[in-house]
Amino acid sequence: MVTKARVTPRILVVDDELDAVELIAFNLKAAGYDVVTAADGEEALAKAKAIIPDVIVLDLMLPEVDGLEVCKILRRDAATSAIPIIMLTAKAAEIDRVLGLELGADDYVTKPFSPRELVLRVKNVLHRRSAQEEKKDRFIVGDLTIDIPRHLVSVAGKGVELTATEFKLLTILAQRRGRVQSRDQLLHDVWEYESVIDTRTVDTHMRRLREKLGRASRYLDTVRGVGYRFVEG
Repeated sequence: MVTKARVTPRILVVDDELDAVELIAFNLKAAGYDVVTAADGEEALAKAKAIIPDVIVLDLMLPEVDGLEVCKILRRDAATSAIPIIMLTAKAAEIDRVLGLELGADDYVTKPFSPRELVLRVKNVLHRRSAQEEKKDRFIVGDLTIDIPRHLVSVAGKGVELTATEFKLLTILAQRRGRVQSRDQLLHDVWEYESVIDTRTVDTHMRRLREKLGRASRYLDTVRGVGYRFVEG
């Protein structure tokens, strides 16, 4: 059976605050997206697996199953592991943002947030995902294989599950192998931010990427005080 691809991107919005859900849904619908909502972690997991949304906007402070646990479960499931996740966090909860990024979230927005900024973040992650699907390249370096059109990474023949952001980070470094990429440059090219934000976002994703690659992490070199580069030796 052939499944017809959705023309309109579908966004799953997860938040237990009704006012926040209505605000987010209104602005996303006005931007042309199809919106599905969930009020708690269990409902979010069920709907994510049922509809496979294009992006999930996930509040971390949820009843029953919190947002961090939801993120962890989604990333462990092959059916949902590649869905981009944008976290909603309290402004002061830096530790939650770091944990969320380490668990595989692609971006975060702090509360209180600008609806316009959130819509822009959604557009950015959708654009990154689309750009990844359109490229037709394949890299084989030692025991590491990066298959861009199939969105697959393997080490010594064993598949490695990466988020959309981790995959783009690895791909950009591989495409520019040997050349040092500053944190600011990576923020611009991977996350598509026009202005510099907290560069720890890059470091957190790089640490998680290295953990997933295992022995192939030796290809990712840290240039102290500058950034990162992909090395073949």
